[in-house]
Amino acid sequence: MTVGIVAQRDNDRAMSLASTLCDRLRATSAAVVVDETTAGALGDHDAWEAAVPDSAPVDEMSACDLVVSIGGDGTFLYAARGAGSTPILGVNLGEVGFLNAIAPEEAVETVVAEVEHIQKTGSARTRAKPRLQASGDDWELSPALNEVVIQGERRGHGGGATLDVYVDDSLYTSGHADGVLVATPTGSTAYNLSERGPLVHPDVAGLIVTGMADEMGTPPLVVDVDSEIVVELTDADSGVVVSDGRVRKDVVPPERITVSRAGEPVRLAGPPLDFFTALDKLA
Repeated sequence: MTVGIVAQRDNDRAMSLASTLCDRLRATSAAVVVDETTAGALGDHDAWEAAVPDSAPVDEMSACDLVVSIGGDGTFLYAARGAGSTPILGVNLGEVGFLNAIAPEEAVETVVAEVEHIQKTGSARTRAKPRLQASGDDWELSPALNEVVIQGERRGHGGGATLDVYVDDSLYTSGHADGVLVATPTGSTAYNLSERGPLVHPDVAGLIVTGMADEMGTPPLVVDVDSEIVVELTDADSGVVVSDGRVRKDVVPPERITVSRAGEPVRLAGPPLDFFTALDKLA
């Protein structure tokens, strides 16, 4: 089997743990592949030089049997975009870490145990979480694990856009706002929360619609996970659709953007996160 490792860039602790993990995994007869940034950092450090494994672009991590993310939630989201349906296990290096359930001191033994389980049974122990797919007439963005944001080119005074938001063909709200955010329960603790959206337990089967500086004062809304949200962006010079804060599509209004559950969920490996314990880190 093959294990992919993606470590947080410019983080010596993440690289050191990645190096240790590479050495331990070799002892299990597992092949190891790291992303190109991690390979470069390992090769540049004398203490880790002997442990440098093969490298591959993050987009090719879906060919692995297990992907390990070492860092914060940003690193996890980066790794998850390339993992596809491959199980992904997150190691948290002290950030809030809603996506990374494993503490660094437990990481090596936890990953090795999961690898041995896969070698023995042929599959990982996983939990499926929904992703979001944003699309237009002739385009679609890579699926988002946390949120999709649709907004005017810029926020604040003189910015934003006029938009209509439909849920399953019914108009929910209409008017001027900086934008609208559609989040999964997994992403409710991220950008959604900063926009005063609700916290939603990750086991809830729903999607969250939150206005951003919404002049209409429309409250956030939790809808069924299989609902289709359509945002018609109008009356703006330009707009942008952003998937998980990284992948973006510039649009020219009028534009109709559809957001719905993606066909392929993310598969989380390893022990489940204690959601309420993680909430303490938001304080």
